[in-house]
Formats: sequence, C-alpha cells, structure tokens
Amino acid sequence: MPFPVYFVGAGPGDPELITVKGKKLLEEADRIIYAGSLVPEELLKVSKPSAKLIDSSSLTLEETHAIIVEGYHNGELIVRLHSGDPSLYGATHEQMVLLDRDKIPYEVVPGISAVFAAAARLKRELTVPGISQTLILTRFAGRTPVPDDESLRSLAAHRTTLVIYLSVQHIERLTRELVESYPSDTPVVVAYRIGWPDETFLHGTIEDIGEKVKQAGINRQALILVGKVFGDRDETKRSLLYDGNFSHGFRKVRK
Repeated sequence: MPFPVYFVGAGPGDPELITVKGKKLLEEADRIIYAGSLVPEELLKVSKPSAKLIDSSSLTLEETHAIIVEGYHNGELIVRLHSGDPSLYGATHEQMVLLDRDKIPYEVVPGISAVFAAAARLKRELTVPGISQTLILTRFAGRTPVPDDESLRSLAAHRTTLVIYLSVQHIERLTRELVESYPSDTPVVVAYRIGWPDETFLHGTIEDIGEKVKQAGINRQALILVGKVFGDRDETKRSLLYDGNFSHGFRKVRK
C-alpha cells in the first residue's frame, strides 16, 4: 500500500525546532519537496543519500502536484516540507484540493509557527491575565486580499494582542490603521527572520516603529507583534492557576 503524502512543518528557521516526527520523516523520505530558502539547509542534510530534493520556489501549484503524483505512484515516501506550520499561511489548502481530487491520501505534521518562536525569544506570554486573553493572527491586505469583515481596522478595534504576518512592507499604512484603535504608545515588536542566524528584533511603539523598520531596511520575512504584553512587565498580574487562594480539582485553598 503506498505511503500517504506528508505535509511537514519545518518550524521558523532554527533546524532544531522541527518535531521529532517531522525529522524522522525527513530521514526516511524518498522525495522531499521543500519551500526554497524558507527552509534551513541543515534540515535537508538529514535526508538519505538516495532522496530526491526538489526546491518548489520556482514551481507552480500544478508542477508541484505533478511531482507529488509521480512519486506517489512510484511508491515513494514523499515529504512536502513547509516553513513554520503548514496550517498557517502555508498555501496547503489548494494542494489538498488536488490530492483529494486524485484520491491521494495525506497527513499533516505540525510545526512551530514564527509567532510562538518569537514569543519564546522575547520571553513573553501572549495571554497575560488582566492584560490580554486573546491572540489575533492576521495579515494586511496586499496583492492577496482579505475578507472585508477581517480588515485590520475591524480586528484592531478589539485592542488585544495582535500578530500580523506577511505585511512588514506595508508598515506605514498598517500603523496608520492601528492608531485608530490602539494608543500611539502601544508596544510593537518587529521580528525579522526568527530562528535564523541574522534574526533581528526591533522594539518600538505604533508611533515610531515604521521609521525604525525603514532605517533597518526590513521589507520581508518579519512579523509585527502588537500589544501591551510586549511592554514592561506588570508584576501585579498573575494567573489564578498557582494562586494559594484559588482551589481546583487538584488543590484546595491554602490558608
């Protein structure tokens, strides 16, 4: 029985952040179709000598699909290696549509998305009680539109922790929309190439981050993280989970 096609998340750039399952599949794969320079070369080095390594960055959807179909019918174990997590801005939907059409089975192995790698590097919790309990992941409308009811203006109105993908090239327009809802001194971090050797973090506010990004020359491969959780830590805010005055199924109130 042929193997299913495996969509594997490579993580944000640090080759050690791939899952154990993802690395095992790379070691066993007969054919690895990877997302060009977005995937660290170190990950490809774990493949066996006979594995076919195919860079998909110059290929169309149909060309990539044809390569998958060929390998599947040859009985090969195929890994479609995506950066970050395949389920978030991974362009996997249209690939799965074609696989469903051709009755080719597939599985998805999740990866660490850049937002969580960035939070780890910044040593920040994205959901601090009393500050923010909601995280919104979105992107700014560019060549790829977003639905009208998901405009940045409408999402920013919630004033929660906001992470914007694929949009740093629009930083000036973006901050003009953010300031309609957030205070101008709201903390902002621009995280460039998280997990890569040239990883960079720019710290600022909605008011000044655009100029800092311009001065740094960052126009791609960056996240924009917005919200009070990225400012000075409030020592008075804490979860009830470990509070001695809070009981739950595993602990009574301690007087």
